[in-house]
Amino acid sequence: MSRPATPDDVDEICRSLPEVELGTSWGDRPTYQVPAGDKGKGFLLFRAPHASAVDPETGEPYDDLLVITTPGTAQKEALVADPDLPFFTIDHFRSTDAVLVRQSRLGEMSRDELAEVITEAWACKAPKALVRKHLGDA
Repeated sequence: MSRPATPDDVDEICRSLPEVELGTSWGDRPTYQVPAGDKGKGFLLFRAPHASAVDPETGEPYDDLLVITTPGTAQKEALVADPDLPFFTIDHFRSTDAVLVRQSRLGEMSRDELAEVITEAWACKAPKALVRKHLGDA
């Protein structure tokens, strides 16, 4: 098994995928997008602190949330339901195929697990020909 994941791994994994650039969405939120350029679609977003996602102990909005696209509802539910993984969702994302994870909890999964989730997110938004070229017919 690989080492525990870290926040630095997010950037390394995203940038290792073809045609990825760090842009912005939702106004000013840093967002990894594919393909590079004007047609880029976000697959991983650094979410601004918001009252819809708060620390139950302090009542303060989380300030380190990532929003990661999932291939569909079943995959989202599987990630959230796995007690060994730190993914969760909130009412605000009920109808969205994406999971949330605190950067401070990334170490609860391996770098390989994080890479798999991010690669799947990338594949959801990347042009199909690019996905086939990078991942084969998987």
